[in-house]
Amino acid sequence: QVKLVESGGGLVQAGGSLRLSCAASGSIFSINAMGWYRQAAGKQRELVAKITSGGGTNYADSVKGRFTISRDNAKNTVYLQMNSLKPEDTAVYYCNAENVIAGPFAHLEVWGQGTLVTVSA
Repeated sequence: QVKLVESGGGLVQAGGSLRLSCAASGSIFSINAMGWYRQAAGKQRELVAKITSGGGTNYADSVKGRFTISRDNAKNTVYLQMNSLKPEDTAVYYCNAENVIAGPFAHLEVWGQGTLVTVSA
């Protein structure tokens, strides 16, 4: 019933920038936290950044100072501005929403399908 759709991934040179977007849909009443995770080939999924409904943020140490997460609560959309990209940022990036209330249902977690970010050296 609830769907997250990511966009904005692609190929970029090291040092470049990308902006990821994720829109949630499905009669949503509220979303607590939204965030971005990534999974590189052969590695486990890891948290990149998350943001609460009140605006509090957490970032992985590897992206602090380079990435910025933001959200538009009215649009149920979260963004990830990625600057100074490095080859090690290459991964599939997944949007995540926690504690989603939509219609008569409560969802602990909802995941998007992922968008590929490739950073060339």
